[in-house]
Amino acid sequence: MLSKKAKYGLKALLYLADQPGDRAVLIADIAAHERIPKKFLDMILLEMRNAGFLSSRKGKGGGYALALPPERIVIGTVIRLLDGPLAPVACVSQTAYRRCDDCISEDGCRIRRLMGQVRDAMAGILDSATLADIGRPVETPGFQPNYDI
Repeated sequence: MLSKKAKYGLKALLYLADQPGDRAVLIADIAAHERIPKKFLDMILLEMRNAGFLSSRKGKGGGYALALPPERIVIGTVIRLLDGPLAPVACVSQTAYRRCDDCISEDGCRIRRLMGQVRDAMAGILDSATLADIGRPVETPGFQPNYDI
């Protein structure tokens, strides 16, 4: 399951991707717009800045901005940074492998085989999607915007 940390991180990246040019945005503005607790968001943005996804500026006009174009920010990489491995069980993880304590035979484990397929399917989708891909607006069935307001 996607953690709130990863979900909030993706929401913040999408918000920053929607900003014109390389305009820096204050943490408080992102937090208010996306309904994310500011202190939690501060920690998430710092982690993403340290990983090279974001840049930050201090002073007037300061805040956070994307350090890379949205086409170069891979969703799977962001989720791994914020949540850790994609694998549902440690014995199929490619980055944090750990043998199960109760395992008799990894080669014969049917659960491991299935979870490996789950990992591969998730990684295939998340590693082929970029911030630009998910940044496109989604059409909501039955939703009719009222532009007369």
